[in-house]
Amino acid sequence: QVQLVESGGGLVQAGGSLRLSCAASGIIYSINAMGWYRQAPGKQRDLVARITSGGTTSYADSVKGRFTISRDNAVNTVYLQMNSLRLEDTAVYYCNADGVSAVRAPWGKDYWGKGTLVTVSS
Repeated sequence: QVQLVESGGGLVQAGGSLRLSCAASGIIYSINAMGWYRQAPGKQRDLVARITSGGTTSYADSVKGRFTISRDNAVNTVYLQMNSLRLEDTAVYYCNADGVSAVRAPWGKDYWGKGTLVTVSS
């Protein structure tokens, strides 16, 4: 009984900023890592950023220096601060949690949010 709910997507002008949030609900014992993926029309879903429970982060080369991922383990929430947005950042952004241990659910399961659309305009 785990769900991921994203928020913060929308339309923003190139060069602007957005902050995405994703909260994992449920009675959760632990989450190994949470991250953000994105998928543009006609393209595959790719990793944007990921953060482990210990705070280790990784980023796609295309967003390094512009995006920052952070996590609040106490409330099982991950954030993605997106600055200097470009047209090519337009995509549906999906929240992911892996290695989730929660009651009423298989141990160590991965979960995905339904996605939030980020549109960057010129």
